Amino acid sequence: MSSATVDVAIIGAGPAGLMAAEVLAQGGVEVTVYDAMPSVGRKFLMAGRGGLNLTHSEPLTAFLARYREAAPKLATCIEAFPPERLRAWCEELGQPTFVGSSGRIFPKALKASPLLRAWLRKLDTMGVSFSLRHRWTGCDDSGRLRFQTPAGESAVEARATVLALGGASWPRLGSDGGWVETLHASGVKVSALKPANCGFEVGWSDIFRERFEGAPLKGIALSFAGRSVRGEAMITREGIEGGAVYALSAELRDAILASGQATLHIALRPDVASDDLVTRLSAPRGKQTLSNWLRKAAALSPVAIGLLQEAAINSRTPLASLPVEKLAALINAVPIQLTGIAWIARAISSAGGVAFDELDADFMLRRLPGVFAAGEMLDWEAPTGGYLLQACFATGVAAGRGALKCLVG
Repeated sequence: MSSATVDVAIIGAGPAGLMAAEVLAQGGVEVTVYDAMPSVGRKFLMAGRGGLNLTHSEPLTAFLARYREAAPKLATCIEAFPPERLRAWCEELGQPTFVGSSGRIFPKALKASPLLRAWLRKLDTMGVSFSLRHRWTGCDDSGRLRFQTPAGESAVEARATVLALGGASWPRLGSDGGWVETLHASGVKVSALKPANCGFEVGWSDIFRERFEGAPLKGIALSFAGRSVRGEAMITREGIEGGAVYALSAELRDAILASGQATLHIALRPDVASDDLVTRLSAPRGKQTLSNWLRKAAALSPVAIGLLQEAAINSRTPLASLPVEKLAALINAVPIQLTGIAWIARAISSAGGVAFDELDADFMLRRLPGVFAAGEMLDWEAPTGGYLLQACFATGVAAGRGALKCLVG
């Protein structure tokens, strides 16, 4: 077994780990970043494929509320490194940002790769070292970090360690949740990892599935448990996913875990008042097919009409037999029975992780002195829209500052 000694070991080369590395290097500490993958920031790069949503411009009070039960635990670190500071940091790297029409904040390049390249150049000039293809497997009896590498097992003695190993979504990019049992064995309380910002399973009919798999639902509103969200969704072979679904995914997931199912309602024409829909549907149908009539009278897409047909099949009530008032009501409240949660590997992020009461104010694990934790491996969740990356950056800063305080006071 090879062995080495470092000042600080950062385990995990995503946004939280790299931010902790930057903070420590700025403090004059020698830093080595370890990661199981052959390159850094893989999930970060994937997140930027459709336009890197770094954070959000809404007022901080509303921003913090997006973290639900974890908001009080995250407030201090996000207030210390808020969205405006993240934007300034991007500017310092030569990657200016802009606020989109929805209030979301993006780099002007819209991609993650220019930002990551600039960041890695900065870390290189600060003397940060990287040891890739190093999978952390725990600690030995002497407290040394153990890594599995292509050359065999390696042991590293570190004065301080920052764990930034991610959750369990997109495991092929590195965050596979393999650290959970390692920390459990050390007595650290870890809440079970669950899918977040995820899709859901629906028992579509064969005809609907074959015809509409991959079809988008645009300009809709989804409702569940008193909450309504505008946006888009997409039909999948197994069920439904997309931005509007993700916004309700925490409530939907918890309901399914509690009772095995949840009923989501879809408003197909949320901008059309009920009375107006009734008027439109009261026009004579003539010789038109039902589908063609619905397309013209209510401006419904084929997939929207397909959803109405699915609801009719499930209720055993033919659409053509419904009075116009009931048909209008159905159009803006189509019930979709969710029967399961999409696999965590397909989720945008994960919930669960290291319990906050296992951390002190400096993000150090109380049971493992000198070991700090940051990022998605902590027990919080947030919707898409910039909140996920903001918390990863902010907790990385907090853990880096905590480790620096531990070393130099």
